[in-house]
Amino acid sequence: MKRLLVGRALRSTQLHEQLLPKRIALPVFASDALSSVAYAPQEILVILSIAGLSFYHYSPWVAVAVVVVMLTVVASYRQNVHAYPSGGGDYEVATVNLGRNAGLTVASALQVDYVLTVAVSVANGVDYVGAAIPWVAEHKPLVAILIVVFLTVINLRGIRESGAAFAVPTYLFMISVLGLVVYGAFRVFVLGDELRAPTADYDIIPEQTNLTAFAAALLILRAFSSGCAALTGVEAISNGVPAFRKPKSKNAATTLLLMGMISVTMFVGIISLGLASGVKLAEPAHVATGVLINGQPAGPDYYQQPIIAQVADAVFGGGSLLFFVIAAVTALILFLAANTAFNGFPVLGSILAQDRYLPRQLHTRGDRLAFSNGIVILAAAACLLLWGFDADVSRLLNLYIVGVFVSFTLSQIGMVRHWTRHLGEETDPKTRARMKRSRLINGFGAILTGTVLIVVLVTKFIPGAWIVCVAMPVLFLMMKGIRRHYDNVAAELAVPDGAEIEESTLPARNHAIVLVSKVHKPTLRALAYARATRPSTLEAITVGVEGEASRALQREWERLGIPVPLKTLDSPYREITRPILEYVKTLRRRSPRDVVTVFIPEYVVGRWWEHVLHNQSALRLKGRLLFQPGVMVTSVPWQLESSDRLKGRPEPHAPGAVRRPPRKEDQQAEK
Repeated sequence: MKRLLVGRALRSTQLHEQLLPKRIALPVFASDALSSVAYAPQEILVILSIAGLSFYHYSPWVAVAVVVVMLTVVASYRQNVHAYPSGGGDYEVATVNLGRNAGLTVASALQVDYVLTVAVSVANGVDYVGAAIPWVAEHKPLVAILIVVFLTVINLRGIRESGAAFAVPTYLFMISVLGLVVYGAFRVFVLGDELRAPTADYDIIPEQTNLTAFAAALLILRAFSSGCAALTGVEAISNGVPAFRKPKSKNAATTLLLMGMISVTMFVGIISLGLASGVKLAEPAHVATGVLINGQPAGPDYYQQPIIAQVADAVFGGGSLLFFVIAAVTALILFLAANTAFNGFPVLGSILAQDRYLPRQLHTRGDRLAFSNGIVILAAAACLLLWGFDADVSRLLNLYIVGVFVSFTLSQIGMVRHWTRHLGEETDPKTRARMKRSRLINGFGAILTGTVLIVVLVTKFIPGAWIVCVAMPVLFLMMKGIRRHYDNVAAELAVPDGAEIEESTLPARNHAIVLVSKVHKPTLRALAYARATRPSTLEAITVGVEGEASRALQREWERLGIPVPLKTLDSPYREITRPILEYVKTLRRRSPRDVVTVFIPEYVVGRWWEHVLHNQSALRLKGRLLFQPGVMVTSVPWQLESSDRLKGRPEPHAPGAVRRPPRKEDQQAEK
């Protein structure tokens, strides 16, 4: 099943084959930023609608402010990919220039942001599908979780294969939206047509009226902070530089510039056509209670079309083929926008694991040379969010962009320090001039993104951003705790410089114990293996739960003449583990410099349900013995026939089967 879904394993030497050209890297790393035009313009109008239709005239200024921030961030990150091409992105910039705590703060923010990227993108994509398929709208969380599972499987197949799969839909979305913007502008400015959105004749009843100047400014700032969702995904390229073909930094910077230009064009075009066609939007909860009306209350059955669907309706007509193409590719790109996070989160997790801030399992690549563990963890966290927030985009967006602007701000401050440090070492006038220009860009970016971060925190804290403000410190402390654990373990296991293994540190003697439940082939093999290790002393131990069974075992032992003494431990409370532990502790107290080796015979079975029927006592006992100092635990396996069939071996008497020669242990057991 794994090979069917994920594909055959790839050799480590094939890693270079997974590197991406710019034409594939653009849809892989930029799909999140490109897809944000499907909901960022909409959120600006949704927030402004709280104060009524009159506040829509502020939307062009809000859009201009968002564009300025977007262009500044793109220009700033072009400096990042040249200065830090190793793939650490904001985390590396902050750690190197501002210290470990700043780096961990950025890492916490990015992890939260990546999870929210998947949740928001998929939830918004389900909204677009729900506009055409009512069943999807009624089961949004279930459909969203199934989409995340599908994306997980695709990404487990490897970055190049997922990029090739997602390239065509991403380019279709870009062509469709840019075509929509160009044709809509042509109709308005050349043909002089009047565009009418489906909600053009609707009225918006203000939720708040007679706002004070301060309240109005706060509402406009909240709309601006929601529109800044268009910036999400910009940082993904700086984290994914190692995935580009050489020259890596140059290709990454070019891709970043293309992404910025295309995103700005689509963002401005959609919000401009939305205003020109009279699009009206409100929060879904307010729509259901009659805030959005057309002479009569909209009612609970009304479904509000997203902004791109309404603009496409106005430009192409609601029943046209192009309208359905726009709706389909928009829904698809929103699903695929999560792919940016599926490429960014695992790489960040691998770097953090390498620095010992996350479990080491996140550092290793899977069968398809992708960081499989990080992909699975990201998918699980996103599914929990979608289920917990009922796949509601408006509720999820309140948690969004806090993390990304924390990373933006700290990264730009770090880059300012980076250029300042290098200016003190550089003497070439041309290089110094270039560094000063780069520092100016990053400095302006730090001021701008820091201001946006404050606005976002002020306007979104109570609606839901407080959850992110709690989650980030929790992740920060968790990573500090993991690093402390790894450091303590490394210090405890390290061999001091110049240390030599002295004879006095070697164990004086080795007491071997073979656990016995009955006399059968596994027991005899364990005894033979224990004798072959040449221990100082060797004895067999059984626990006397039932008196008659213990006496029968003793008689069988003596009848076979086994040359190892058998000792029976009393167990008045019918326990097996405790008497053995107490006996081992007694041996250790008697001779602290000695070691005790416990040999445990075990069955090796081939069917899943057989594991439930065997070795349960052995597992419990091993789990307890591992915590005893000076005690070694050795499992002695005995393969049953089901395990042989699992390995694909022919049956011993099957036609064409070749029987192996009998082993010495088998001969001894038969004797």
